[in-house]
Amino acid sequence: MAKRLITAEDLYRFQVLADPQISPDGEHVVFSVQRVERKNEKKFSNLWVVPTRGGSAFQFTVGDHTDVHPVWSPDGNKIAFLSNRLDKEKPPALFIIPFGGGEARPLGQIEGEIGEILWSPDGRKLLLTVRKTDEEVLQRRKDPERKSLGTPQRHVERLFYKLDGYGYLPKERWHLWVMDAGTGRAMQLTDHPVWDERSPEWSPDGQWIAFISNRSEDPDSTPEYEDIFIIPARGGEARKLPTPVGSKSSLRFSPDGKYLAYYAQEGADEGFRNEGLWVVPVDGSQPPVNLTEKYDLHVSSWTINDIGAAATNRPVWSADGESLIFPVVLHGSSLMMRIRRDGSGLETLIGEGGVFHSHTVDSRQDRMAGIYGNFSDPGQIAVYDFRTGNLRTLTRFNREILDRVDLGEIEEVWFKGPDNNDLQGWILKPPGFDPSRKYPSIMEIHGGPLTQYGKLFMHEFYYLASQGFVVYFCNPRGGRGYGEAHAGAIHGSWGDRDYADLMAWADYMAQQPYIDTARMGVTGGSYGGYMTVWIIGHTRRFKAAVTQRCVSNFISMWGSSDFNWHFQKELNNQPPFEALQYYWERSPIAYIGNARTPTLVLHNEMDLRCPIEQGEQVFVALKRLGVETEMVRFPEEFHGLSRNGRTDRRILRLNHIARWFKKYLQEG
Repeated sequence: MAKRLITAEDLYRFQVLADPQISPDGEHVVFSVQRVERKNEKKFSNLWVVPTRGGSAFQFTVGDHTDVHPVWSPDGNKIAFLSNRLDKEKPPALFIIPFGGGEARPLGQIEGEIGEILWSPDGRKLLLTVRKTDEEVLQRRKDPERKSLGTPQRHVERLFYKLDGYGYLPKERWHLWVMDAGTGRAMQLTDHPVWDERSPEWSPDGQWIAFISNRSEDPDSTPEYEDIFIIPARGGEARKLPTPVGSKSSLRFSPDGKYLAYYAQEGADEGFRNEGLWVVPVDGSQPPVNLTEKYDLHVSSWTINDIGAAATNRPVWSADGESLIFPVVLHGSSLMMRIRRDGSGLETLIGEGGVFHSHTVDSRQDRMAGIYGNFSDPGQIAVYDFRTGNLRTLTRFNREILDRVDLGEIEEVWFKGPDNNDLQGWILKPPGFDPSRKYPSIMEIHGGPLTQYGKLFMHEFYYLASQGFVVYFCNPRGGRGYGEAHAGAIHGSWGDRDYADLMAWADYMAQQPYIDTARMGVTGGSYGGYMTVWIIGHTRRFKAAVTQRCVSNFISMWGSSDFNWHFQKELNNQPPFEALQYYWERSPIAYIGNARTPTLVLHNEMDLRCPIEQGEQVFVALKRLGVETEMVRFPEEFHGLSRNGRTDRRILRLNHIARWFKKYLQEG
């Protein structure tokens, strides 16, 4: 049977897998599956289970609501999870469901958001991170008239008061709670008007809880001053472990309780530094050690895609406490590696070729489950056997779509950058590709910039290829996956070496016999939108451009983004009122007067990361210059529309991109 082309409307059909958790005995994996209802544009998630020894996945919870974040009890008899099944206007509440059969029951009545869930080692308690609902919000809920009027004001006192994808932050902070798994009675362990606690972890004996917190006087002014604390599980004074300054995450006790492993980026104001795997003695008798420092690796699973998200889970200790398993991004792949506690014996368990993420290991350490995706599949539940070294796929979600579409062919290439630096890229050729023809092409530029394009399904790329374009993408300097020097090459100097690398990539493509050099287009979002606007102000080699949710003016973006003043760290850590000319020289809007490229401006009206005024400046400037341009604004959407926005708007976005490039690269 002849295969069809992928469509923008296929976004309604894709199901998104997340939160895989292997059972303690290694026999099952529970996970969430999100679906979209086309008639009302709503998204729902339910829990599914798949056996690890073979057999089909089956739906475990049902209903038009959101069931997420499942966590097995230590004996494997129960699953705790979050759901909004009782009240869709409130944050998801905590539920427990028996694995052997029975109804899910709500546990406790916490008025607020629940973040992380961890069972105590004996299975009698649950450790939670909770952000309580502000008292003024609770009072409005009780009064129908006040509730209908909405929020009368927002009184802001902290620097970081909003978050893209969330909105305006409440006054309450994230704190630690312990809840009885039987009765639902809860006890709050920590409380402070300014400090947050996160990444909690039970000690193996259940007597202690470790967590991460920034307890400086003003955490918003010193975001990297995070520390590790240990507190009695019954509550009490917290003890700080001595660790270097730097952001930290993902605590994990060793099996004997003597060490803590965690991920950290050492130092402040240099976000390009590698995230490392660290180990510190719990008694503080020795300084922490970065086990991965000498290998020039970045610990993470994050690789860009637009069907789901690659999540980075905590490190896993071996049963004897002598080694650790952790994820790494490398050359467009997300790998799983193992290293000894002394930093020796680094080995790769799951290597290059795709993206393995959201890892979880059974109690006997026979199997590791996670989500594995590649160029031809957004991701399936997969299990790795530690004895055989085999990785086996357990599910077939979305295959009824993917088995029936022609995605075209992807070619991986390595080429030389302008400084004789090695660069990696990929060329997606459209279905029915004819090497004797000349094709219009689109260069895609990733956001970040501290991330990577890689060997993972991108619906957007396949859709544009289905419209007759060669789509090509690479990882220029400034991104992840190629060592710290590659990532730090543009620190304080966006638009320099990254621009040179992208032009070298365009040069490489222009030499391909099937590329029509008179019909080359360029697009990108966020930092990729920054580079798109930078490009049209510095060269006229592209016949059309689409800039999406861009950064255009660092001066006006300072303080207006949800990242607030933090963006100055990309600009030698000076505010604009101390380095105005420098800010201007690094802003694409400074060069917009040179632009002649027809450019479509896409922006989301609720974008808190790159506020919409960034796109508005580009559109108005191009209009005043007489350059062909249009602006498309997406109401109610945050920065991440292309990945998790309302589906009809995601489709409209794709259709506008294709329309613009067809008009200038194909017509005539």
